[in-house]
Amino acid sequence: MSDVLIHDRPQVAPSAGLVTLYAVAAGVVVANLYYAQPLVGLIAPSLHLPKPIASLLVTFTQLGYATGLLLLVPLGDLIENRALSTRLIAISVLALALAAAAWSWPVFLAAALLIGLGSSAVQILVPMIATLTPERTRGRVVGNVMGGLVLGILLARPIASIIAYALGWRAVFAISAVGIAGLVVVLRRKLPHVAPKARERYGALILSMLRLFVTEPTLRRRAAYQCAAFGVFSLYWTAVPIYLTEQFHYTQLGIAVFALVGAAGAIAAPIAGRLADAGFGRIASAVSLALILASFGISALGAAEHSVVLLALAGVALDFGVQANNVLGQRAIYALASELRARLNGAYMAAFFAGGAIGSAVASGLLLRGGWPLVALVGAAAPALALGYFGLNERRRHRTSGI
Repeated sequence: MSDVLIHDRPQVAPSAGLVTLYAVAAGVVVANLYYAQPLVGLIAPSLHLPKPIASLLVTFTQLGYATGLLLLVPLGDLIENRALSTRLIAISVLALALAAAAWSWPVFLAAALLIGLGSSAVQILVPMIATLTPERTRGRVVGNVMGGLVLGILLARPIASIIAYALGWRAVFAISAVGIAGLVVVLRRKLPHVAPKARERYGALILSMLRLFVTEPTLRRRAAYQCAAFGVFSLYWTAVPIYLTEQFHYTQLGIAVFALVGAAGAIAAPIAGRLADAGFGRIASAVSLALILASFGISALGAAEHSVVLLALAGVALDFGVQANNVLGQRAIYALASELRARLNGAYMAAFFAGGAIGSAVASGLLLRGGWPLVALVGAAAPALALGYFGLNERRRHRTSGI
């Protein structure tokens, strides 16, 4: 596709090929955040990281991502988007290579932080395609791109487990480094040139992004819902590989198969996008939060019955609810102001991954102290609070509108 300078939202939707490229790029880049999740049991002893803090291997990647969302993604409102996104992705290539060669756990944690930082480019790509898409089809297009992103999240775990089973955990990061380097070349050639509208200085840009939490109630609500949702998503998927290894004696191959089942949740993203376009965003949000809550009840029953099937079903329900809620949230905030889209997305996703970092950080500790029942209890508490907050907001909206 030839370069196009974008100053205002175009009336013609992007081609199917371009949408597919964005979806593939989003999935491949975001997968880097999740490769360590099923490998904690391999990486931690290899690098002599104490077991009670082993889940920091996942947390540092998410902290790096959240930092990138706060400090780098807002630059999408100042700097040409193709150049910015490809440069950030290039950082992740170097970081992945460092992770593959890490000789101690502090080195791996530093590499994980940089992997997260560079991978924040995916949240420049998503609002970028939203800018290229007319309002009438934006939910569907963003949902399709998010479907690719979600598939990357869900397939990262089984892919990492299979490669680690065959070649060792270091090969996971080495192979990804090579693949991401090739992706950078493709994106430089194929992505359109998207020029932002904002003319603010960087410091003012960051402050204005933080102020959005005060001035934009939609952002505030959606960030809270997804912070809770992704926090327990990260809690579950960090804890369950350890639990399967200890209680069911699973190998990395077994964990890969289990994680592959969870990939069924990827179908939620395009479905949620279409529901939002049809005006059912609020109802779908309530259902998605309720599904997340129910998933931890199913997982508790699975642990009590020593049933891998129920644990896997819980994972599918959790993934479906979290991914649907995310697409609904992004669809809502993208409708607020096109000139603020990168900052709105950065603020939203920073809250999103702050929740994820907390969830992964406490996972191994909860499992050691209270087993799966404690994991399930904490996992159910967060979406229950989010659902209560949703109900309060809906009642306030009805009173205000006189309905």
